[in-house]
Amino acid sequence: RRIHQKPSRSEVVACRPWLTAELAAVRPDLVVLGATAAQAVFGTSFRVTQRRGEVLDLPDEAVPDEAAGGPVRAVATVHPSSVLRSRDRDADYEALVGDLRRARETL
Repeated sequence: RRIHQKPSRSEVVACRPWLTAELAAVRPDLVVLGATAAQAVFGTSFRVTQRRGEVLDLPDEAVPDEAAGGPVRAVATVHPSSVLRSRDRDADYEALVGDLRRARETL
């Protein structure tokens, strides 16, 4: 049984202003997003299982005007705790590390 539950859509929508404010304050070149954050930014049809490790530009509405100066890029991946619950930990661990390497290489 999972202790932590995925947030509801209303919780994700309520927290989105914090993500936008953080992007404005930090002005990152790249962010690594988990499934919930990626769906909040790219839409509910986004699937980490299909798009993980890809370097994507965040949509304009996700990046505040104050953070302008080029696109903010993102790499989506699974939450590290999902590797611990996996039936094939070794393969899933390698995939997670590959996603993080891709993020590092992008910088």
